[in-house]
Amino acid sequence: MTMFSEAVRSAGLAIRANLTRSLLTALGIIIGVASVILMVAVGEGARVDIESKIASLGTNLLQLRPGSSRVRGRSVGADTRIPFSERDIAEIRTSLSGVVAVSGHLRRSATAVHRDANWLTNIDGVHPSYLEVRDWELLDGRFFGEEEYRSAGRLVVLGSTVVATLFKGQNAIGRRIRIADTPFDIIGVLQPKGADPTGKDQDDVILVPLSTVRARMMGRHKLVPDQVGYVSVKLEDEHALAEARGELKSLLERLRGKSEKGSEKFEIRDLAEYVKAKTATENTLGLLLAATAAISLVVGGIGIMNIMLVSVTERTREIGLRMAIGARRFDILFQFLCEAVILCLLGGIVGTLLGVGSATSIAKFANWPVLVTPSLILVALGAAALTGIGFGMLPARRAARLNPIDALRSE
Repeated sequence: MTMFSEAVRSAGLAIRANLTRSLLTALGIIIGVASVILMVAVGEGARVDIESKIASLGTNLLQLRPGSSRVRGRSVGADTRIPFSERDIAEIRTSLSGVVAVSGHLRRSATAVHRDANWLTNIDGVHPSYLEVRDWELLDGRFFGEEEYRSAGRLVVLGSTVVATLFKGQNAIGRRIRIADTPFDIIGVLQPKGADPTGKDQDDVILVPLSTVRARMMGRHKLVPDQVGYVSVKLEDEHALAEARGELKSLLERLRGKSEKGSEKFEIRDLAEYVKAKTATENTLGLLLAATAAISLVVGGIGIMNIMLVSVTERTREIGLRMAIGARRFDILFQFLCEAVILCLLGGIVGTLLGVGSATSIAKFANWPVLVTPSLILVALGAAALTGIGFGMLPARRAARLNPIDALRSE
C-alpha cells in the first residue's frame, strides 16, 4: 500500500510540474472518451427507439394481403385480388396451430367532427381481438365486444392524436362524434404509441367495429360481401413464424388456389423482417462505433506514450538517484505506469463529463433519442485506464531498464 501511495504521489507531482503539457497530452483521451460516449449514447437511443416502434407493430405477427392480378398481361398492383373474408379468418383461427388471435383490418380516411372541431383521420375497421393482436393497451374506457361487433355497433375507440385535436385535453369517454354524417359513441381511448418505423403517427386513428365500417362507410364488395381487408395473425412463439408461414400458405392455397407466375393470389408478410433489418443496422452501427472508438483511443494513447518517453529522458538523473538509494526496477516501472494511468483516467473523467453533457444537449435541443447508462460510463473509464496501461508500458519498461550509473552521469 505504501508503494502504491508513493507512486500516486510521485505521479501527481510530475503531472503538476508540467501541467500544461499534461493537459495537452490528455486532450487526445478526452476527445476519444467524449466521442465514444456521445456516439454510443446516440446509437443506443436510436436502438431503443427503433425497438419500441417495432414492438408497437405487434410481436409474433404475420400479415396477409390479397395479391396482385394481371389484366391483358399487365399487373394492376397489390391488393387487387379477391379480398379475404370472415370465412377465411374463421378457417385460420381453427385450422392454424399456435394462433393466439386473428383480426381483419379495413381502412379508409374520413373526417371526424365534434361540435366545431373536425379532423381528417384514419378509420380502421377491426375485430374485437385487434388490441391483443397488436399488443396495444387502452388508456381509458373499454374496447367493443363480440356482440357489439355482430350488431355493427356505432362505437369508436380513439387514438391520442384524435382526442387531443377534437377534445383539447378534455375527457372524451361517453361523448359522441360524427363520421361521414353518422354519429358514434366514444367508449375508449388508446395508450399513446408514437410513430411506427415508417414515420406514420399510430395515434392518428379511430378504431371501429369492422362490421360497422363495412356496412356504413365502404359498402359491400360485389364478390365478397363480408370482406375484412388485410388479416393480422398473432402466434404464440416468434421462433415458430417460419413454420407457421408455411402452414398458413398451404391453408390459403387450399382456400384460394395456388398462385400463378406473375400473379400472386395472396401475400404473407413477416414483421420479423423489420427485426432482421434492425439487427443488421445495429451491427453495422456497432462496428462503426467500435472502429471510431478504437481510433480515437489509439491516437490518445500514442500521445501519452510519446510524452512519457520524453518524460523518461528528462528524468533520467532522477531515475538513477532513486535506483541508487534502493528503488527496484519494478518500483520505477510501477511509478511511470501509474503516472500514465492517472493521466488517462483524468482525461477519461473529463471526457466522460464532456460526452454526457453533449449527449444531454443533443437530446434537449435536437430532440434526438439518446441513452447514457452507468455501464457505458464505466466502460469508457475502463477503456481509458487500459489505454494508459497499454501505451504507458513501453516508457515504463525503458525507465526501469536504465543503468543506474549511466543514469546518474546523464546531464
